[in-house]
Amino acid sequence: MSRTLVVVGHGMVGHRLVEAVRAEDTGGTWRVVVLAEEARPAYDRVALSSYVDSWDAASLVLPNADYVGDDAVELRLGDPVTAVDTDRKVVTTASGHRQPYDALVLATGSRPFVPPVPGHDLPGCFVYRTIEDLDGIRAAAEHAAAVRGRAAGMVVGGGLLGLEAAKALRDLGLSPHVVELAPRLLPLQVDEGGGSLLRRLVSALDVTVHTGTGTERIDRDGERLLARLGNGTELDVDLVVFSAGVRPRDELARAAGLAVAERGGVLVDDACRASAPDVYAVGECAAVEGRCYGLIAPGYAMAEVVAARLLDRPATFPGADMSTKLKLLGVDVASFGDAHGTTEGALEVVVNDAVAGTYKKLVVSDNARTLLGGVLVGDASDYNLLRPLVGRTLPGEPGAILAPAGGADSAGGGVGVEALPDDAQICSCNAVTKGAITGAVRDEGCDSVPALKSCTGAGTGCGSCVPMLGKLLDLCGVEQSTAVCEHFPRSRAELFEIVRATRISTFSELIARYGSGSGCAVCKPAVASILATLGNGHILDGEQATLQDTNDRFLANLQRNGTYSVVPRIPGGEITPDKLMVIAQVAKDFGLYTKITGGQRIDLFGATVDQLPRIWRRLVDAGMESGHAYGKALRTVKSCVGSTWCRYGVQDSVGLAIELELRYRGLRSPHKIKAGVSGCARECAEARGKDFGVIATEKGWNLYVGGNGGAMPRHAQLLVSDVDKETLVRTIDRFLMFYVRTADRLQRTAPWIEELDGGLDHLRAVIVDDSLGICADLDEAMARHVAGYTDEWRGVLEDPDKLTRFASFVNAPGTPDPTISFRVEREQKVPVTLGMPEVVRR
Repeated sequence: MSRTLVVVGHGMVGHRLVEAVRAEDTGGTWRVVVLAEEARPAYDRVALSSYVDSWDAASLVLPNADYVGDDAVELRLGDPVTAVDTDRKVVTTASGHRQPYDALVLATGSRPFVPPVPGHDLPGCFVYRTIEDLDGIRAAAEHAAAVRGRAAGMVVGGGLLGLEAAKALRDLGLSPHVVELAPRLLPLQVDEGGGSLLRRLVSALDVTVHTGTGTERIDRDGERLLARLGNGTELDVDLVVFSAGVRPRDELARAAGLAVAERGGVLVDDACRASAPDVYAVGECAAVEGRCYGLIAPGYAMAEVVAARLLDRPATFPGADMSTKLKLLGVDVASFGDAHGTTEGALEVVVNDAVAGTYKKLVVSDNARTLLGGVLVGDASDYNLLRPLVGRTLPGEPGAILAPAGGADSAGGGVGVEALPDDAQICSCNAVTKGAITGAVRDEGCDSVPALKSCTGAGTGCGSCVPMLGKLLDLCGVEQSTAVCEHFPRSRAELFEIVRATRISTFSELIARYGSGSGCAVCKPAVASILATLGNGHILDGEQATLQDTNDRFLANLQRNGTYSVVPRIPGGEITPDKLMVIAQVAKDFGLYTKITGGQRIDLFGATVDQLPRIWRRLVDAGMESGHAYGKALRTVKSCVGSTWCRYGVQDSVGLAIELELRYRGLRSPHKIKAGVSGCARECAEARGKDFGVIATEKGWNLYVGGNGGAMPRHAQLLVSDVDKETLVRTIDRFLMFYVRTADRLQRTAPWIEELDGGLDHLRAVIVDDSLGICADLDEAMARHVAGYTDEWRGVLEDPDKLTRFASFVNAPGTPDPTISFRVEREQKVPVTLGMPEVVRR
């Protein structure tokens, strides 16, 4: 008969424990009951800041976290455990439910630490821990913005969580202040040199940093808050976010009489066993032999240990790799091993490049042969190769390893994956070694990154090791398929060249001559993009219309409730009052939700399919055009006000941004393209976080390429510096056309550059030095695009056949969709969104 395992808490570690038990319990030993405090299944708290980008809580939910279809798991949401009786082996929940157990695992996590600052509990003060916390911060930020326009926020704490919170505030449109008691940001991760550069990079991103001081008190100041710092500074802010660390949630254990560590946390041994029989603790609430760990990887390791013990297999906690690699406010930061050089006799090798905005430090043994640790700021691309070498002999001189590829002191720079031993850990989230990965290739026949992820679990956590998986496949001699899909055995770049050379203008002809079958949802949009790039008419002409995905099919972004967004182009963020009034009147007449975006545009949400032509008729008549928010094309070129208004500006960033946006508008590409132009080194347009970014200098312009947001953010790299405008534009022309021709489908510019043989140096050789002799062709291709551009929405409005596509119901034009409904929030209508239903498996 099955025994009952009760898991208290359903965070990431609790879910990992359930997964591990269910994966290995082939004999049906355990029936699992999960008792969760939150009303939603386990979600990715590590990626909590990404919630600000979409406000879609469902996108954070972990795979299979509702256990639907698994009759051996019962999940009770929104019913936290309030008491544990270790003598009777039963727990009691808030609803009064009493649940007996044979084994109990506490996975209650941690709670935010709020310093005892007077005023910390005033309205407008928040913590940064859950989806509900971010919802509250969002509501306060939007209210402040509606009342005062540009609002400000303060984050107490300059550690990992503090900078995550600052990014969230900035993304919400606030001007963030970060207050850190230590003398530098990220005091546990970076040293003084790295902290100095990090502060400079963060400050350039519209974040004001206050270090070496604390918060003395917070008072109400009308509708705002007045924060007084220890150094005498007073800050008028609209909200305060406390993100000053966490404390283990051990109150259940204390009340039950379980032993707790001196500094808090459920005291457990190296098998994660608590002081009562059949009771375990994992994750941030557990103090393994007295020490708590605040990272996800140690929590996962604890979950694996307990799962093994529950199934009568020996296992002990192996210790924790406290290395971290993050993207904070668009800045790469990583630390690993003995980052602060505390080992006796340790030596430090530092390369601090203030011009490039990078800081790299290796900590080595006294004979400079063994790697002990390191710090990387501004560029953490070497992290995945350096971290596994901690405690091992370096494959070269430390200075040569840190030197850029091809540098004067290096035969190539960096460390290759071949230098790693088989027991080097590639995926720290799931403890997967190089040997396990190469073994999966050799013994299991894994021949792709998805296959490796499925077989070994590597790359399924934070994802930072995914590029290494591809390199290991190459090392094993596996030729990775570049085919677009099963219908086309060629890569996207090869298809592009075939279409360009043969002048094929339809999908049907291309697949008949160079493919097989009838196509799919992968190859059809890819070919549609190629045809559009090469100027094969309007994307809704004839057969091309059937190739488009949902957004391109209606030239608008589909939203979660079935309506669409309307996004007129506002080049460089510059717009006349007359056009503003037209947008406002359209939004009012059609009842649309309006939002000023981070890309300096005004998005209008809530339009039905049949309303789109009527809305666009008014916008086009007012002189506006499609902003291509729906397409894999240039989205925006963001700008600051530059030398026109700003006293720091050294060049006309607005004028250049407008020129670039109008030049590249409508350029169809493998993925969306975003750009920025900053008028000085203060970088208010965040140009180094864009696919291409331009920063003004006293002598001209610096061009950065390959900066992306998304799941794996990248910082752009300097391609050319101090060039005049003509050279700048010509270089961007070539960069974009080379990307469009050679990148894979749905590949952003950052991974495209990483996968180029030779990386940025190869790119520079091709488009600056013309090493392949193709620059004239690239120049001509961009000239054809610029000359041939026409507005897609104007083309729809001028064609009665295309207009017939825009109907909610083909057999009843003009009939509204009854499934679409709205509610009023903050004086605007928003879609009705049902709350996350309670999921209970019985």
